[in-house]
Amino acid sequence: MSPTSGPVAFKASCPDCRARFELDAGALRLAIGGSRRTTFYSFTCPECGAAVRKPAGERIVELLTGGGVSTLRSI
Repeated sequence: MSPTSGPVAFKASCPDCRARFELDAGALRLAIGGSRRTTFYSFTCPECGAAVRKPAGERIVELLTGGGVSTLRSI
């Protein structure tokens, strides 16, 4: 299987307005902390403008970093 070319789109949803949409890597931020509580991804809902923060498990971290999402690592 060869890698796909072109931009990666991530499916996301907003807990406030319940909209479902796709975001490119530039619209997401990933924070990797020392625990599950401090590892999360965030974005702004394109529908209602809400700031959304969701927990990021190991698989989500792998997908987001592999897709080029900007990552902040904290100690």
